Amino acid sequence: MAESGRQPPSDSLEETPPTTHNFMIPKKEINTVPDMGKWKRSQAYADYIGFILTLNEGVKGKKLTCEYKVSEEAENLVATVVPSHLAAAVPEVALYLKESVGNPTRIDYGTGHEAAFAAFLCCLCKIGVLRVDDQMAIVFKVFNRYLEVMRKLQKTYRMEPAGSQGVWGLDDFQFLPFIWGSSQLIEHPYLEPRHFVDEKAVNENHKDYMFLECILFITEMKTGPFAEHSNQLWNISAVPSWSKVNQGLIRMYKAECLEKFPVIQHFKFGSLLPIQPVTSS
Repeated sequence: MAESGRQPPSDSLEETPPTTHNFMIPKKEINTVPDMGKWKRSQAYADYIGFILTLNEGVKGKKLTCEYKVSEEAENLVATVVPSHLAAAVPEVALYLKESVGNPTRIDYGTGHEAAFAAFLCCLCKIGVLRVDDQMAIVFKVFNRYLEVMRKLQKTYRMEPAGSQGVWGLDDFQFLPFIWGSSQLIEHPYLEPRHFVDEKAVNENHKDYMFLECILFITEMKTGPFAEHSNQLWNISAVPSWSKVNQGLIRMYKAECLEKFPVIQHFKFGSLLPIQPVTSS
């Protein structure tokens, strides 16, 4: 797990669309496996992975309980969701939020739904409601609250994992909090990857670190030896540093989520996250 996984965030993330921007309801574009090539070359892919990596850098070495600045635009989000002058963007942005809470027919949930919520946050940045400067607030306040809601739904309705690889997958439901959570722990003075399989270390530190909160949730939901029900995570606990864990998880996320047809076939594309090929500046 030694790939850097770093790439600069897309410059388009903080560009507020002009008032004449033609918003559109995002639609399905990935219908066959060969269509995956369009996705990997698309502006949507570049902006999405750029957003994920920007947030990854922003939370490095920070606790969930640390102080962080929240821009005025983010406060407006809480009060009014989207400012009136951006009303035309609401249907496009809202679709990603609707897609982020699982399938109402199958009662399932997985990393594709999680990606829809990250896409929702990315779109809010693209229209200027959130700022990339708000990266800690985006992860620690908004995304973490989303995790709390989804965990409550998972416990209440026993939602089926969507596309789970079972014992060979990282987790039944989430992936991003492991990436951002491992970034939080980079250069921690005493917590090492081997400690996340230590019940005492998890119980004492989970409120500060997203990765450990994920581990706690897994142990609450599953029974039996950790090495058996979460073999991938057990193997990761042997990695010598959090930076290597983080780099490896980014590589795994691209390979196991963003490059898998069963996950991406459900992703929707609009004017903010378009299917058109990325344009070089």
